Amino acid sequence: MIKAELDARFREIRDKVESETRLSLDDGIFLYEPQVPLQAVGELANLVRERKNGNVGYFNINTHLNPTNVCVYRCRFCAFRSDLRDPKGYAMSDEQVLERGREATENGCTEMHIVGGLHHQRPYEWYRHIVEILKQGYPQIHLKAWTAVEINWFEFQTKKSIRWVLEDMREAGLGSMPGGGAEIFHPEVRDQLCEHKANTHAWLEIHRTAHEVGLKTNCTMLYGHVEQAYHRVDHLMRLRELQDQTGGFQVFIPLAFHPENTKLSDLKKPSALMDLRTMAISRLMLDNIQHIKAYWIMLGIETAQTALAYGADDIDGTVRHELIYHDAGATTPQCLSVDAIKQLITEAGRVPIERDTIYQEVIRDPSDFTKWSIGRSLEPVAAT
Repeated sequence: MIKAELDARFREIRDKVESETRLSLDDGIFLYEPQVPLQAVGELANLVRERKNGNVGYFNINTHLNPTNVCVYRCRFCAFRSDLRDPKGYAMSDEQVLERGREATENGCTEMHIVGGLHHQRPYEWYRHIVEILKQGYPQIHLKAWTAVEINWFEFQTKKSIRWVLEDMREAGLGSMPGGGAEIFHPEVRDQLCEHKANTHAWLEIHRTAHEVGLKTNCTMLYGHVEQAYHRVDHLMRLRELQDQTGGFQVFIPLAFHPENTKLSDLKKPSALMDLRTMAISRLMLDNIQHIKAYWIMLGIETAQTALAYGADDIDGTVRHELIYHDAGATTPQCLSVDAIKQLITEAGRVPIERDTIYQEVIRDPSDFTKWSIGRSLEPVAAT
């Protein structure tokens, strides 16, 4: 494409963004063209980001819990999973789970992010029990638990419906769902990465059902492996379509692939430039999802900080005890302090605001950091 044609095409997209007209599949693919200046794409994404979320940078104080790494699936991109008899395989006891809850409480966490392997010797009741004992022991902590892949496994274990599983988990204490397991929806790619686990239809149907029963969920995309630009934009459009129907996604997180210790270790991880372009295009395509998260664990602190000018308005949180991406070679710290998070948001020219899992402002007791209350909702209020 010659420069005059490229400039004209970009002006058309810019006009759409400025007039709040939805971008098409072809628009998204065009923005991935290397001839399209990244800075220009970032400026458009920042326009949308500030239109939706102003000048703030959200964060939360959270911890991760991975109850087991034993998994029946052997996804090519996963460095976390283990076989049952592998020396690194584990399954946490009740005491270990509750200790994590105690530690979270003592460190002021408002959220526990719970995902793990699909252990073929642990029944559904074991997974439900984890949620139940944490909710009973530490009721103030929001439990964001189980990806759609795990819910699909529970459906298989119980021979019950998706709705039954989700309602039963909610009764036990489930507060919301993470967005993992989406990977790339297009079968040309998904079949290469994880052909046996929950397929695209199952992932979307589980999130649809979660929204129908009143559970907010996150959504994700794993990029930078064997997929192409078309597959990424197709993925974003499928998420956008479901959001049109349910409105239940609260944040989108583009996840940069880390190849180390996986069956795709011959690949290079995506560059910071690709990370920022994907962040920006995600913000532009997902016009109906309020928040875009730059997950610093995967992106690295500097890239996550820069992403706050490329469409992202959230950088996740303190993230204690993250294992999955560190097993895949992430070199980021195991945890960031609240002061460090606030500083990196401030350095990016944004105003740091602590939020809980469902985007309500968290107000800390100045005399005791571990005591907190919920303030205003940070979600936009529809005009009446």
